[in-house]
Amino acid sequence: MNRARQPLKIVPLTSDIHDTPASAPSGSATQRIVDSITTAIAERRLMPGTKLSEQKIGDIFKVSRTVVRQAFNQLSRDRLVVLEPARGAFVATPTAEEANDVFEVRAILETAVTKQLCATITDAQITQLREHLELERAAVNNAEVPGRTRLLGDFHLVLAQMLGNQVLVQMLSELLTRSSLIALMRQSSQSAEESLDEHVAIVDAFEKRDVKAAVRLVSKHLANVQHNLHLDPQRVDLADILHP
Repeated sequence: MNRARQPLKIVPLTSDIHDTPASAPSGSATQRIVDSITTAIAERRLMPGTKLSEQKIGDIFKVSRTVVRQAFNQLSRDRLVVLEPARGAFVATPTAEEANDVFEVRAILETAVTKQLCATITDAQITQLREHLELERAAVNNAEVPGRTRLLGDFHLVLAQMLGNQVLVQMLSELLTRSSLIALMRQSSQSAEESLDEHVAIVDAFEKRDVKAAVRLVSKHLANVQHNLHLDPQRVDLADILHP
């Protein structure tokens, strides 16, 4: 069933599109902590292995440690946080095998998205993609690391959303957040510029309705993103990163 003509509602990478449990309704203190930590991971401001202090986060958000534990439990189910007995909560540190698995699944999903979308994409959607590219370009030129990281990731979600399949969007959003976690550091300016150039080439292929070129470019782009991941074991201050 062709859903490409449905109105597009862009869901940013850092938006909460997970099923929210009854104990953490949208806007609750628990969900605010979950959203803040997820956003910090997606924008590569929270590094793998970072210790998450219940007391400090409780002080930041002005909530009890019980509420913080509820947030940690939800993040643990999403595999973004690891809970260790007698040690506490830590931002997950994915293994090399998990990293390869995540990018392998992304390649499968995004290749399928590309094939289907390239056959159904409208001129209006091409225009929307061009507008998104301009936002990416502005963020890259301004060296706005969190903004460019979010926008470069959102590009992939926008493509999925144009198919109108929210289950697909949710799956890809989770994979993109885990990809950011796997990255272990902020994206360099050079690799960000390369990603932008590759996004432009992908949209050019969509505009020509060239399925083979689009699939080839998406596959090459994902391979380059994976190749450009580097290690940056920096220390962070939770109070500077998490904003209630």
